[in-house]
Amino acid sequence: MPTSRVLLLGGTAEARRLAERLSAREDVDLTVALAGRTSDPAPSAGSRRSGGFGGPAGLARYLEDQRVSLVIDASHPFADGISRNAAQACAVTGVPCLRLERPGWVAGEGDRWVRVTDRAAAAAWPGPGRRVWLTIGRQDLQPFAARGDLALIVRSIEPPGIALPPDSVGIRARPPFTVEGELNLIDTHRVDLLVTKDAGSEETAAKLEAARRRRLTVIMIERPADRPAADADTVEALLELVGARLGWR
Repeated sequence: MPTSRVLLLGGTAEARRLAERLSAREDVDLTVALAGRTSDPAPSAGSRRSGGFGGPAGLARYLEDQRVSLVIDASHPFADGISRNAAQACAVTGVPCLRLERPGWVAGEGDRWVRVTDRAAAAAWPGPGRRVWLTIGRQDLQPFAARGDLALIVRSIEPPGIALPPDSVGIRARPPFTVEGELNLIDTHRVDLLVTKDAGSEETAAKLEAARRRRLTVIMIERPADRPAADADTVEALLELVGARLGWR
């Protein structure tokens, strides 16, 4: 049985489910690539590669050296850099690339969302003295910490890595989260504003329900406008495309 070498750009729950399904096939040699920003990433099936490739040119060399048959981009919706690099490298090498991007969140009745285009706009929105709950990843904290007039409740998998303003707190936690747990966090830390990214993940959606119940304003950072188009928005739909591309029977 011919074996297809598949490079899966991971880091999401969908990528982990894809890895589990793909690694179960005898005709797939799977490598899961992670950015390496988390020191203890969630377990995933398949061989693991951590760290960058050196831009589009480095990724193109990797695809050729490893004789990759197919690239699957199931990275985070805000990991637009690796998605653009993958699209460019695949265009140069002729290796097919399929991209999975889960749908974004949709505001419902009772939600108080303010949509902004980037982290700078999000950091400028809160008034002085607000207690701001940040679930945006530690790479995007600097504009908020630089203000100095906000109390930040920062939740991230890794430590923030920067000095936080007075009366701030860092919380290390990994999803999934529950509505009850999110309500307790809001009450314990006297949160009056949530800032998050439109990640669309079911594992982290509980904070939005909790914010609705507590009538909090949510500053929602929109996804990058210049990211490559998605080929599928669910694992099952993506697997159908993979099967057609690789000639599964």
